[in-house]
Amino acid sequence: MLSRPGGLPARRTQGHRRTGVADNISGVGELIAVEGLDGAGKRTLVDALTRRWQARGARVSTLAFPRYGQSIHADIAAEALRGGHGDLTDSVYAMAMLFALDRRAAIGAIESALTGCDVVLLDRYVASNAAYSAARMHQDADGAVTRWVGELEFGRFGLPIPDHHVFVDVSPAVAIDRARARADSDTSRARDAYERDTGLQDRTDGVYRQLAQANWYSPWVLLDTASAIDVADRLLG
Repeated sequence: MLSRPGGLPARRTQGHRRTGVADNISGVGELIAVEGLDGAGKRTLVDALTRRWQARGARVSTLAFPRYGQSIHADIAAEALRGGHGDLTDSVYAMAMLFALDRRAAIGAIESALTGCDVVLLDRYVASNAAYSAARMHQDADGAVTRWVGELEFGRFGLPIPDHHVFVDVSPAVAIDRARARADSDTSRARDAYERDTGLQDRTDGVYRQLAQANWYSPWVLLDTASAIDVADRLLG
């Protein structure tokens, strides 16, 4: 059974427990991580949730990971996934560390957004590192690399724990087709080694669903983009 590593907080901030964004009396925004496969529609969902909440008067901030073009760690990882830097991609832990360091460098931006907004939406976060790393090593969600990712990013690096995880619930086949179509229409978004590996995408989907079932670090919601309004209303409170 999945569990939080010993000593880690159950929630992001002690005493920070609300039923929704509308009940925001602490001055600290809700942190929501949107997760899913490449091509699942995470950006579409983030945009839909943002529009819905802003229409109801909420202050919304968004941030996407990896921060390509902004972070040296993210850019090195991207280059490696497209054949650069020798055998760097052969190491699951090395690639996971690069993605983790990208997020660690953004901790100030996340905390600032949480202070100034009602809700902060993250397009991918720590669970992405856990899911893809476990899938690459052919481990389940309760394997060693998933525990290592959680302890590294939430523990040692001190990244804020989300109040909610939202998993974009589409089949791997649909996500793969979308990623392929996106690459065909936009040469600047050519698929990387992870996106081209259909077996990896299938395994990653399985790990994500195990993380969701276990409510890894915080409550998880599974939905497709058509359910955005419903989940927005439930999470907003």
